[in-house]
Amino acid sequence: MTDTHDNKHAIEKAVELFNARDVGLVLHGGDYIAPFNARWMGDLTVPFVGVFGNNDGEKFGLRALFEDLGPIHRPPYVHEWEGKRILMLHEPDEVDALVDSGAYDVIFYGHTHEIDVRRGDTLVINPGEACGWTTGRETVGILDLNAMDVEIVAL
Repeated sequence: MTDTHDNKHAIEKAVELFNARDVGLVLHGGDYIAPFNARWMGDLTVPFVGVFGNNDGEKFGLRALFEDLGPIHRPPYVHEWEGKRILMLHEPDEVDALVDSGAYDVIFYGHTHEIDVRRGDTLVINPGEACGWTTGRETVGILDLNAMDVEIVAL
């Protein structure tokens, strides 16, 4: 998920979905906004890894309150999971060049609030905005690393 932008209800729905689907890991592509978002994610029962977005000004507070859930890194950040190299970004400026590099299995980003799924040697995923503020659609993605495919789910 990405771009939650303080939408409490969307965050709670996403956590409920991730727990119900028994996902192995939750990635967040940035723009949490306020540190208190960690409270709404507190029921998450799986590991969490995130990166900061351009609207995340209170980085110290975010890291402190998310500490029990998992780390938040400065992008770009490479996360190794189940033998796959997942590059986590917020802004998409270099996505095409990074795909061309062939260095990553998955490139996960946010910022645009628009769904972007590109299948190829590198799987590119922007699950859209979880908050729904810009597009009116609250969405997250569920990635199957074995099949290297993603399902976009409306909250």
